[in-house]
Amino acid sequence: MAEQKRDYYEVLGVDKGADDAAIKKAYRVLAKKYHPDMNPGDAEAEKKFKEASEAYAVLSDPDKRRQYDQFGHAAFEGGAGGGGFDFSGADFGDIFGDIFGDLFGGGRSRSRSNGPMKGANLRTSVRIAFEEAVFGCKKEIELNVKETCKTCNGSGAKPGTSPETCPKCGGKGQVVFTQQSLFGTVRNVQTCPDCQGSGKIIKDKCVDCHGTGYISMKKRYSVDIPAGIDNGQSTRMPGLGEPGINGGPRGDVLIEVIVGRHPIFQRQDFDIYSTVPVSFAVAALGGEILIDTVDGKVIYDVKAGTQTDTRIRLRGKGVPSWRNKDVRGDHYVTLVVQVPDKLKQEAKDLLRQFDELTGNTLNAAKPAADQERGGDGKESPKEGKKKKFWK
Repeated sequence: MAEQKRDYYEVLGVDKGADDAAIKKAYRVLAKKYHPDMNPGDAEAEKKFKEASEAYAVLSDPDKRRQYDQFGHAAFEGGAGGGGFDFSGADFGDIFGDIFGDLFGGGRSRSRSNGPMKGANLRTSVRIAFEEAVFGCKKEIELNVKETCKTCNGSGAKPGTSPETCPKCGGKGQVVFTQQSLFGTVRNVQTCPDCQGSGKIIKDKCVDCHGTGYISMKKRYSVDIPAGIDNGQSTRMPGLGEPGINGGPRGDVLIEVIVGRHPIFQRQDFDIYSTVPVSFAVAALGGEILIDTVDGKVIYDVKAGTQTDTRIRLRGKGVPSWRNKDVRGDHYVTLVVQVPDKLKQEAKDLLRQFDELTGNTLNAAKPAADQERGGDGKESPKEGKKKKFWK
């Protein structure tokens, strides 16, 4: 009795309403997991690979999927393919080229043609001060860039000669090769190894650029650092990167910004934080103080009775938004009441008078201390004995 086939949707683990992308994605996972080249000698893995491939061959084809949805497996009974199923017309080349290119001899090229491709990006970094990050600035950078060779005008060929059409790929930049698989012959496309996808061969290379068409040189550029940029973020200079391939545009230059630390300010997103000392007299009586901000000094009126570690908010004194310079964060200031450590005798006497008028806190602990000493400031008998014993 023949083994009953599982539902194709169940095999791939997708719903019946799954789109083509979901079906292809599900098959990629199963194909990579159970492919015989990844599981040599494993008959069970080979069986599951064939099952998944059969399900994909049907569900990836609109006509076959329509027949399957209507008639089930009966729609394909008596097919010409192995195991009672016809694989003719199923396109596995693309998916095998993506997943198993390394197994089939070198992989598939990134592009299906030798058309224009954008050049690679260049990366560098620049150091700026805290204030420069807040308000933006201009900086100069030095880069090694590739400029068109003047000797050969970028052709790479020796003056008086020209690049020739690659005989291996016929100028297409790609070569087609076939590979025998479980389903017969699989057609794969690979970048031409002789011309590297350019479709041209240079027999007599330019002596200055060695056939590349470009000369490397150092150049200086002025970079606009936008206001509000933060440490570790990057700004972009388009079109100054590596040259494109086959006439494609140049890549970009990405400049990472390293922001120096500030001795007073700390930044979090678009807000700034700092700590400002306040004298005891100002904290108690109230008064004006000067606060340093990125915009300069501002006057702030401290309320009477302000306690240490009070935090105040200076609206709009923070960092501008990178996207909208008119929007700025805030500046949060922590007020720390300073206690003087050196006082003249006159100041000490005045503080004692002040203390008497505000609660006599200097003598608040005396009654308890006197009780420990027997009430007259002398040692208690018990304490005296202890000291005598230890002597």
